[in-house]
Amino acid sequence: MTSKVGDKRQEEEQRKRNKMATGSEYGLKKLVWHRLQETIIADCRKSEVWKILILDPFTTKLLSACCKMSDLMSEKITIVEDLFKTREPVPEMKAIYFMSPNAKCVDAFIADFKPKPKYKAAYVYFTDYCSDVLFNNMKLYCAKYIRVCKELSMCFMPQEAQVFTCDNPMAFRSIYSPHSQDKQKTLETLADQLVTLCATLDEYPGVRYKKDSNMENAKYLAELVDNKLARHYELDDSGKKKGKTQAQLLIVERGFDPVSPILHELTYQAMAYDLMDIENNTYKYKAKDGSEKQALLNEEDMLWVKLRHKHIAEVSDQIRKLVKEISASKKQPDGKTTISGLAQLMKKMPAFRKGLAEKTIHLQLAEDCMKHFSNNVEKLCKAEQDLAVGSDVDGVKVKDPMRTLLPVLLHPYSTHDKIRAVLLYIFSLNGTTDENLSKLIQHVKIEDEREFILNWKELGVPIITSTSFFSRKPTRRDRSQEETYNLSRWTPVIKDVMEDAVENKLDTKEWPHLSECPAAWNGSGAVSARQKHKASSQDERRSGSRLIIFIIGGMSFSEMRCAYEVTQAVKSCEVIIGSSHIVTPTSLLDDIKALSKGPVETFTIEERSNA
Repeated sequence: MTSKVGDKRQEEEQRKRNKMATGSEYGLKKLVWHRLQETIIADCRKSEVWKILILDPFTTKLLSACCKMSDLMSEKITIVEDLFKTREPVPEMKAIYFMSPNAKCVDAFIADFKPKPKYKAAYVYFTDYCSDVLFNNMKLYCAKYIRVCKELSMCFMPQEAQVFTCDNPMAFRSIYSPHSQDKQKTLETLADQLVTLCATLDEYPGVRYKKDSNMENAKYLAELVDNKLARHYELDDSGKKKGKTQAQLLIVERGFDPVSPILHELTYQAMAYDLMDIENNTYKYKAKDGSEKQALLNEEDMLWVKLRHKHIAEVSDQIRKLVKEISASKKQPDGKTTISGLAQLMKKMPAFRKGLAEKTIHLQLAEDCMKHFSNNVEKLCKAEQDLAVGSDVDGVKVKDPMRTLLPVLLHPYSTHDKIRAVLLYIFSLNGTTDENLSKLIQHVKIEDEREFILNWKELGVPIITSTSFFSRKPTRRDRSQEETYNLSRWTPVIKDVMEDAVENKLDTKEWPHLSECPAAWNGSGAVSARQKHKASSQDERRSGSRLIIFIIGGMSFSEMRCAYEVTQAVKSCEVIIGSSHIVTPTSLLDDIKALSKGPVETFTIEERSNA
């Protein structure tokens, strides 16, 4: 009997690990949707009447990320409305308000019931803690209409199975601009959002940050998060104080690895977002018949999930094979068409068409990426990889980085591509002289746009060598035995951090703990993220644990990929990565340049969405 119980427990553990590894089925989006079902939807089900759902811009985006209109319809939500738009009164219906706890939203809510109510009753759900002032204001004017008022702790954006953002690209300028007037407020908001992420995951992690002699943001944010987590779990609904869970939260600044977001990446997702004009995850393209088409690149498209982290060479091969398979499956093996065969084909048609459409989209996108690659990117990649890695394909050290850079500057590449190469050259040297930088800027003809390069200093990245500016390159893991493509030899620094964290090898001097570390993350004998391993007792203790990484100032698609790769390799630990927003090389360079602009206006999440 005992062995059966033991076997069942082992099966359950394995199932739990497999869930983590597959990601999309059990990812952050699904988790957020389940949480909404347990709260808003569960309350809806208590009464059988149809309801209206009213959202602000942030909650509209949040809900769109994790469910479809059909999901809402099946829960008797008949209409979805915008809180800030003029709406017709429907006095016989009940309204659900899912909104952010700020004055603008609360004022709009009050206006719906004063002087005359638009709806029969209100079910109010806030994304986070609502202040007493706002709550009392609501009570004063609308108490008799409010049936439910709950705070959900959910003000982050699930982007993918293991990726989240704070939906705040403006945080970059608020934190790093020398003219910023709301840096502290922005870090406070990010801390609140990180706490709601932990609450949704039901984790109380140990918090650590990357120590940096030039920058203090990671330390400050880590302190804020640690204090706010302690307060959040003290005020838990159950009345019990929650202890630390098997999780770690690591906070690091963008300047920690300036190379990864600037390099030309050749994995499918990163390459597509860098080279193609993809906005709001929508890829626009011309079909073979010349018509304009568009496709959404998200986790509903299982082929995208399967291919997004693969090298473009593999992607092209796989799609061609899939298209051949699908066209072959259209034909009957013996060339005869029977009525029953036709009926079977008709039944399969919707799924068949969807499959064919997905494959056609990716064939087109992969072809578009490869065109760019053949025209320019291939030649650029060799120089970029040599500068980033510090050695060539044969492992020979690059002694004179200028000899690697010059051919790029002499070739008619775009100005942006030359700026990227110049930056990689400067990063490889850990800063250059004023005189040398001036020559480079003249060479690239960006005298009026030198901020693309100079403003990296605001992120703590050395551009001009200086005795007062101390910066040490991180020690890299030895990956010489790993198989890589010649033009994809660079590994994002964050992957080293993830693997070191999982193996308990992070130096406590470089990565100080802010509070007690969960037991499972103490001691040695941890798992290698690259080798197959037998489950040790420590591994068993930590199965189902999480490592959460937060990058201040934007994360790149290659860094997002690392979270999946390490999770897949280890399986006993799920890695989740997040940031204020996702960056492409172009968007990051534009943000860097804009740091020189005048004072930054202050926005809340909702005001930003409406701007």
